Amino acid sequence: MATATQKRSRKSAKATSTRYIGKPAGVIQSRIQQAGPEHFAVISVDCAKVRSTWMICDFYGKVLVEPTTVEHRRGAFDAMNQQIKSAFKEFKITDSIAAVEMTGIYHRPVQASLRKAGLDTRTVHPFASKHYRKPLHPNLKTDENDLEAIFHAAINGYGLALLPVDPVYESLQALSRHRVNLVKQRAKLQVQIRNLIHQTMPGFADLFIQHQFFKKSVAIPIAKSFPSASLIRKAGASVMADSLRKQKIRFQSPTLERIVAWSHTAAEPSDLALLLSTQWQQLIQLWELLTEQINSTEREMASFLVKTPYVLLMSVRGINVVSAASLAGEAGPIQHYASARAINGRAGLYPSRYQSDEVDCQGGLARVANRRLRAACMMVAKNLIKCHPYYRGLSAHWEKQKVDPRDRHCRIANRANRMVFQLVGGRQVWRGKGVDREAILSKLREFHRDRHSDLDRMISDMNEAFSWLPKATYASEAKPLSELAGKKRRGPQPISDLLVNLLLRLGVRSQEQVESNSSEALES
Repeated sequence: MATATQKRSRKSAKATSTRYIGKPAGVIQSRIQQAGPEHFAVISVDCAKVRSTWMICDFYGKVLVEPTTVEHRRGAFDAMNQQIKSAFKEFKITDSIAAVEMTGIYHRPVQASLRKAGLDTRTVHPFASKHYRKPLHPNLKTDENDLEAIFHAAINGYGLALLPVDPVYESLQALSRHRVNLVKQRAKLQVQIRNLIHQTMPGFADLFIQHQFFKKSVAIPIAKSFPSASLIRKAGASVMADSLRKQKIRFQSPTLERIVAWSHTAAEPSDLALLLSTQWQQLIQLWELLTEQINSTEREMASFLVKTPYVLLMSVRGINVVSAASLAGEAGPIQHYASARAINGRAGLYPSRYQSDEVDCQGGLARVANRRLRAACMMVAKNLIKCHPYYRGLSAHWEKQKVDPRDRHCRIANRANRMVFQLVGGRQVWRGKGVDREAILSKLREFHRDRHSDLDRMISDMNEAFSWLPKATYASEAKPLSELAGKKRRGPQPISDLLVNLLLRLGVRSQEQVESNSSEALES
């Protein structure tokens, strides 16, 4: 009976709930009523790369300052702000907003100048201004017509105020996008290098796994020291081994024997082998430079990530510094989202739909979305499918049902964003689904070790990440670090000395205490 009563109460509550139609976030009617329509001004700005056009109207549409061109220079901006103040004084304007149309990055200088002048500066999306321009001037697109459309969009609530964003998130966004550009350039270089090596050393690249040719193999060091099959054949395995030892590169003898065997059966190189060898060796230097820049960028991303609650995502298997930092940079503060659905909606992780009467068609992913945020979410989804048992099982189940791979990735991204919202918004770590969480501090230490970071930076980031940890996780986080600190290591500054302060903050006094508290942490 109790269960039936609960079900009826839920249905009745759902049936009587009131639904409201959403309104634009830039509604200004209350301010207009308070100031008076004739004393409320709208500054419309149509931006371009070198110069912009602006005008001032009151709420009724009366033009107070005719369309005026302003060059993107400090002096011109100062003159514009002075003219705005004079117009406000002349027409007794008591309240106003400045509506600046978004134009890539070209609107930012004007936007910054108006904000510095103390004006309530808002942005109008080109979709909104186009919507209002088309009925007014269907066949004419001019700066003056655009200003009229921007004005109509602003007074109808489509002049949107941007939420404040901490510089940490802005830095993460800039670094993650810079890393993406570097990775793309390096990927292009790798294709060129492989093509040139194939012409000078036919079949050499096929001796190694494709994704390990440039990393985790001796392919590039051997090719740089012995850039032809004849040189490898003359040197033999012993000379190659001595060369790798001098470079302090680890190797396995069967790999060198396989390379020597290839040199005896390799096809003839190109007639321009000497010239092409010089070219790919030069490209290798560029590749090494890009690799170092990528590692440096990722180290900076880690330093900013630990200052945000998104570092808690590293407790999830499959999410590391790069994916967590990219998501943090593109999504921004979690306080800006009312629910996980808001993240999915902004990323466009839902199918498009066209419905009219009996016609109801469903298409692919929504085209109008924040594409960079979607890319960050999809990267997290792919990593979870690859590394996390729970999400990998979901993907395998859908694969048996013959679900399209793109749809599977989108579904995983939707579920992952729910988890992201709970962990970051609730300041929690991963738990449940039968999968143990990973130690954040140990994972962060391993990330810095792989990228050859300074010990000072590594310890500083670990201390910064500690401030986000729930107290219930202290014991489980301390166990791998205390085991590491107990190891004897050579070098002028053992890591055990650097970890002492951090272990003390985690409440560890001895190895026995860590072992006794670890079970309690796992239960929590």
